[in-house]
Amino acid sequence: MPAVPPQRESVGADETDWRALRATSSVIRMNTAARGARTPGTAAGLIFALLSALSFGTSGTLARGLLDIGWTAGSATLARVTIAGLILSIPAAAALRGNWGVLRRAWPTIVAYGIFAVAFAQFFYFLAVGTLEVSVALLIEYTAPLIVVLWMWLRHGNRPSALTFAGGAVAILGLILLLDVLGGGGGADTQGVFFALLAMVGAAAYFILSGKPDTGLPPVALAAGGLLVAAAILGLLSLIGIIPTAFATGIVQFVPFALPWWAAVLLLGVVAAAVAYTTGIVAARLLGSRLASFVALSEVVAAAVFAWVLLGQSMGPVQLGGAVLVLAGVLLVKLGEPKDASLEEVADLLEPLPSDASPAD
Repeated sequence: MPAVPPQRESVGADETDWRALRATSSVIRMNTAARGARTPGTAAGLIFALLSALSFGTSGTLARGLLDIGWTAGSATLARVTIAGLILSIPAAAALRGNWGVLRRAWPTIVAYGIFAVAFAQFFYFLAVGTLEVSVALLIEYTAPLIVVLWMWLRHGNRPSALTFAGGAVAILGLILLLDVLGGGGGADTQGVFFALLAMVGAAAYFILSGKPDTGLPPVALAAGGLLVAAAILGLLSLIGIIPTAFATGIVQFVPFALPWWAAVLLLGVVAAAVAYTTGIVAARLLGSRLASFVALSEVVAAAVFAWVLLGQSMGPVQLGGAVLVLAGVLLVKLGEPKDASLEEVADLLEPLPSDASPAD
C-alpha cells in the first residue's frame, strides 16, 4: 500500500516530463522548419534586389544616349514612367483579379508612392544635377538607406545593430570611392545640395513604401499605380514649364552598337522602369525595407559597369576598391540582421500544441 502513491507521482512526473520534451522538440522542429522556409525567401529576395539594381543601372546610360541626340532629362523621365505605367497596368489588372476595392483602400499608398518614390525622387535629382556634379548628387541621394534605418528605428522600434551601423558606414565609404568624389573637386552649390537631399528623401520613401506588407496590393499593381501617378505629375510639371521637355529622333550611338531612338526609349521604359520597380518592390517585401535598401546600393556598381561597356567610361583602381566596399557593407548589414526567433514567435509555435498530449500519443 505505501508503494502506490509514489508510483502515481512517478507516472505524473513522467507525463509532465514527456509533455515538456514533446513541446520543446516540437518548437525546435517547427522553428528549424520556419528558418528553412525563410532561407529560400531571402535568397529569392536577394535575386530580385540584384535584378532590380541591374535594371535601374541601365537608366543612366540609356538616358545619356537620348540626351546626346537632343532629349531633355524631363522628357526622358516622362517617357520612362509613362511607358512603364502603361505596360504594367495590364499585369496589374490581372493580378488584382477584379478586386478593385483594394485600389480604393490603398490609394493613399499608391499616390504617395507615385509622388515621392517616383516623381519626387526623379524630379529633384534632375534639378540637382543641373547645378552639381552628377557624382556628388548621386552620392547624396544614395544616403537614403540611412534614412530608412532611422525610420525603422524611430517609427517601428527596430533598433539597428552595431553591424548594421558599420555596414552602412562601409557602404557609404565605398560609394565615395566608387563615385570618385574625393578625386573630383568642384564646389557644392547650396541649392543643388538641397535638391539632392530632397531626391534622397524620395529614394528613402521608395524603399519604405515598397516594403509595406499591409497594403493588400500585388507588387505589380503598386508599381503600375505609382508610375501612372508619377507620369501624370511629371506631365503637369512639363506643361507648366517647371521641367523643360524636348524630343528628337535619330540614332543613339553606344560604343559596341547603335540603337534607333524608339528602341532606346522602350528599353528605358520597360527594363529601366517596369522591370526595375516591380522587382524592387518584391525584393523589399521579401527582405524588408532596411536590407533591400542596402542591397540596392549595388545599382551604382551596375551603372558603372554599363557606363564602361556602353559608353567607354572605365573604372580606376580607387573606384574598383569602392565597389568591393559596397559589397562588404551589404554583407555586414545582412550579418547584422537578427537570426533567432523572438519570444512572440516561440509562443506562436507553441500555440498549436494540444494541451492533453501524453507519452502514449
